[in-house]
Amino acid sequence: MTARRVPLSVLDLVPVTSGTSPGDALGDTLNLVRNVEAAGYHRYWFAEHHFNDGVIGSAPALLIALAGAVSSRIRLGSGAVQLGHRTALSVAEEFGLLSIAFPGRIDLGLGRSGGASPAAPAPERTSYTTPEGLLIPPAFTRWDRLLGSPRFTAYRDLLVWPGAENVDYDEQVGTVIDLLTGKHTTDGGVDLAVPAAPVGQEPQVWILGSGAGVSATTAGRRGLPFAANYHVAPSSVLEAVRAYRESFVPSPRSEKPWVQVSVDVVVADSDSAARTLAAGYAPWVHSIRSGQGAINYPTPAEAAEFRTTAEDRELVADRVDTQFVGSPKTVVEKLEVLQRATGAEELLITTITHDHTDRVRSYDLLAQAWGP
Repeated sequence: MTARRVPLSVLDLVPVTSGTSPGDALGDTLNLVRNVEAAGYHRYWFAEHHFNDGVIGSAPALLIALAGAVSSRIRLGSGAVQLGHRTALSVAEEFGLLSIAFPGRIDLGLGRSGGASPAAPAPERTSYTTPEGLLIPPAFTRWDRLLGSPRFTAYRDLLVWPGAENVDYDEQVGTVIDLLTGKHTTDGGVDLAVPAAPVGQEPQVWILGSGAGVSATTAGRRGLPFAANYHVAPSSVLEAVRAYRESFVPSPRSEKPWVQVSVDVVVADSDSAARTLAAGYAPWVHSIRSGQGAINYPTPAEAAEFRTTAEDRELVADRVDTQFVGSPKTVVEKLEVLQRATGAEELLITTITHDHTDRVRSYDLLAQAWGP
């Protein structure tokens, strides 16, 4: 059975590849925005990451503004703003202004990371394949190497004020929405709102989540669309989607559940050519999970020179095994399986290759094979 053709969207980390500069990465991103808009992609989202030499997507609002200047139709958003080190007011003000500049095109994706308490550990299990054919790997458990690294400690200290307390996530989300819609009232009875585009053109608020925790249930109870994370947390994607759908309450923002699922993809003319382009993925993911910080994305030749142990391979296995790599036909079949298994209303594609032309071509080949 062929999956229904749901919209395809793009997630960009603004990667810096070996031998290039951050300026090159930014230029490549703006070029990719123009290309995927022409190819028919629905949204273009920017992730938020800090202190990684190999990615410069640290300020989604600024990147959205730059992308808006070189595009005219595609929706632009954050995937996601990290509320763990932000105030509701700062987020609402930034995205309210963006909605004025680009009315009806702005998505505000909200996440908990960046100082928030870590999610509860996923239950231990072996990998399995769903009836639809989707691989669900064991949960990643080696967070000690990342969270205990000196780099992550410095990252946390610089992002979060000393002595600051985490604000309840659901409360933060509600305040952001109220500020954008003019419904926030202080304890003293003062009504507050931030400048934003008129009703119907204001930012569309999304929740992003990696498991069946507070993010999924907040999205459901508030009747918001939900983006589930298969490309970083593939082991818990089904639990996340299930928790969201089970907790969903219709709202003026969404009458029924709307699920988007992210996935890492590399497409080339043949399966073997795509595998060559994707060779840098394992050492790149390893650099992140080992606490080193994302390295500049390597060439296939550079990737072949990395010497890894069994422990190194285990550290990245869930990510590498769930990357969709191949010809257009191969990848479309895998995406159909992902869509059927999750019931997704939309798929969020993230692609990194060393050469920018290969990255653009991967998105073009996928769009042509996927169809309208």
